[in-house]
Amino acid sequence: MRLNKLFASMLLVGATYSGTAQAAFEPFKVTDIQVNGLQRVALGAALLNLPVKVGDTIDELKLQQAIKALYASTNFVNIKVSHDGGVLIVDVKERATISEITFDGNKDIKDEQLQESLDSSGVKVGESLDRTMLSGIEKGLQDFYYSVGKYGAKVKAEIVNLPRNRVELRLKFTEGDAAEIQQINFVGNTIASDEDLRDRLELKDYVAWWNIFGKRRYQKQKLQADLETIKAFYQNQGYIRFKENSTQVAMTPDRKGLYITVNIDEGAKYKVKKVNLTGDLMGREELLEALLPIKPGDTYDASEVTFTEELYSKYLGRFGYAYPEVKTFPEIDDKTKEVTLNISVNPGKRVYVRSINFTGNTVTKDEVMRRELRQMEGAWLNSAAVDQSKVFLDRLGFFEKVDVDTQQVPGSDDLVDVDFKVKEQPSGSFNAGIGYGSATGVSLQFGVQQNNFLGTGNQAGININTNKFQKNISLSYTDPYWTKDGISLGGSIFWNKTDFGRQNLEAYKNQAYGVALNSGFPINEVNRINYGAAYRHNTLSELRSNQQTQRFFDIYRDGDNDDLSFDNFELSLGWFRNTLNRGTFPTSGSQQRLNGEMTVPGSDVQYFKLDFDTSFYFPLTRSHNFVFLARARAGYGNGYGKTGKNDNILPFWENYYSGGNTTLRGFESNTVGPRSFVVTRGTEPCPSPIGGGCGIPTDINQIQVTNGRSIGGNAIATASLEMIFPIPFLDEAYSNSVRSSLFVDAGSVWDTEFDYDSYRTLPEDEFKKIADYSDPSRFRASYGLSVQWLSPMGPMIFSLARPIKSYEDDDTEVFSFNIGRTF
Repeated sequence: MRLNKLFASMLLVGATYSGTAQAAFEPFKVTDIQVNGLQRVALGAALLNLPVKVGDTIDELKLQQAIKALYASTNFVNIKVSHDGGVLIVDVKERATISEITFDGNKDIKDEQLQESLDSSGVKVGESLDRTMLSGIEKGLQDFYYSVGKYGAKVKAEIVNLPRNRVELRLKFTEGDAAEIQQINFVGNTIASDEDLRDRLELKDYVAWWNIFGKRRYQKQKLQADLETIKAFYQNQGYIRFKENSTQVAMTPDRKGLYITVNIDEGAKYKVKKVNLTGDLMGREELLEALLPIKPGDTYDASEVTFTEELYSKYLGRFGYAYPEVKTFPEIDDKTKEVTLNISVNPGKRVYVRSINFTGNTVTKDEVMRRELRQMEGAWLNSAAVDQSKVFLDRLGFFEKVDVDTQQVPGSDDLVDVDFKVKEQPSGSFNAGIGYGSATGVSLQFGVQQNNFLGTGNQAGININTNKFQKNISLSYTDPYWTKDGISLGGSIFWNKTDFGRQNLEAYKNQAYGVALNSGFPINEVNRINYGAAYRHNTLSELRSNQQTQRFFDIYRDGDNDDLSFDNFELSLGWFRNTLNRGTFPTSGSQQRLNGEMTVPGSDVQYFKLDFDTSFYFPLTRSHNFVFLARARAGYGNGYGKTGKNDNILPFWENYYSGGNTTLRGFESNTVGPRSFVVTRGTEPCPSPIGGGCGIPTDINQIQVTNGRSIGGNAIATASLEMIFPIPFLDEAYSNSVRSSLFVDAGSVWDTEFDYDSYRTLPEDEFKKIADYSDPSRFRASYGLSVQWLSPMGPMIFSLARPIKSYEDDDTEVFSFNIGRTF
């Protein structure tokens, strides 16, 4: 009996699609539903698509609807329905599941791009495959190739059956050559030439032979964007009636070339007659009018209209109106060629912040981030406070990227959640490593240096470093939020031993140890005061005699001891201002630092130093890809008080130096500025080559000046101009960790206390050797290219530089670098 009913049902299904009844059908009441043949589709999902449930009475119409509903689910290629008494039996054959998608022959377009095109059609791994769509898949991919100028491309889709009702979709491509644009023509333009308009397009019909990166390839998306660029160009100059009438893209018979013709109607230039502010102005009419950048009589500028709408929206956003509607309705008078702008302002409802959430901070604790926020939970949403919170998070230097988004709370029109999404970057590490730098040579290091210690935002360091000229051990710790008001507290202990002779400096050794405490407090959001105290013990040894160190010895040496030791107690006070948009690789804002330090009266050496650094970043594009950087540094130090009858001077180990990858590129590290020198006088030859103590001073013509290595000066001034730009073809994922720049550096180091008069008796040729020791105008300058990379192993800086201005004895270098590696 069941077979008869099955046959009747199959006839009924055929009747459903043919429209001709094949057999009689008696309604029945469903007591159970049985689905056979399911593999991938869950039983619940199948029943959900079946518009029949236990207890329903099935007639012919309901059975037809059930079959159509199952086919409409797109899960099945074959469906058979029968019943055995009150049991409804559904036998199905599922569509094959796509187990794998492979691409072959696509060289010009990446697999990811092709997969995105397939995704838009619902063709992806894990989904069922509708074999009837194969021709549509082929055509869709072929159209995708056409959109990028590959008009000779062919696509072939193949299906490979796999076990368990799975298939592999193989797509084979024959790309062919890309069609090149032969010519771009404009018809109807009078105020702008074809050449002027073509220069504004991203598509090009001519590429100079030296432009190895330029291409004349046609892309449909770029053409649409270029047409919008031309429209904006005209409307920003007052041509509000500008129209693009038509655009023809004609292909050459060989399908390898294209001619693009754009027909435009420029219209006439219009001026602004009047600007009306309408809507709910919240009693701030005068302020909104004062903010208005558009004035009657101005030439109509569409970009100014857009800017005004954004300006008003941001202004309203500061008062909690997160979703204002600011729209401009122009009234155009074609007779007078004037435009009346009606700007409608609708603030909407004031919105409050329900919660602030953080994601992506796997190391940094939420509380470290929350203390940087200026937008508070429970307060109204302030767009300026949200933006400022993002800036402060960026300035921490813990994150490569910070994004912020506001999400409306479902079911509420006056509540939002503020979501901060961060991508952390290395802020220090437990490391053992080896490195090499053009200035430092081989270096070894071991220790912990963390600017975000255990995610607390505190700075901690235990470091042991050694290189060819220095050994250093230090322990430090700083809590930037020792109090909730932002008062910081920190300290350090240190020991180091430096051989300055291996650092391009006058040879001597300095061994020092000490302890320091520091603190600071904020004045406001961008200004901070720092202060500290320290004790330092210095021991100098193996000094070579020269004119500069001899002067220091004459003041401080006691007896015939060649080694000198000093105990100094130091105080420091500084001002720091920061408006940079982020802590690493900033692209806008400025930073200034003024710092003063001095030894307290009664220290073995009494001196002071003042230093000022400033830098300004000016973004040249809205995306901040191109940035102009200007920075400068000035420093001065000297002694104060007297030791015996002599005025105290700045210790030579505290002198300023210049040259190298961080100060004046193109010159070897620490070589710019005064050098040590020795004055020697000839003697009459002795009667015997043996026997000492003979000889008498000769005339002045036998006096010689012998220059040594750099010994620095007590004053410095440097400046740099840089054009920062993105590295071509570099993946955007690295844009926040790698950048390059073209630079010009200039700087001078001199000694304001150098006594020229005491050397006036030197012969002219010898006197010239010390001509720039107290002359700030004897500056050096260079230009070049620099690449910086914040790698997981530490910062890497590479520079190619050539001097613009140098002097005869300067030590220059074309390439300099600094690389560190941890393991």
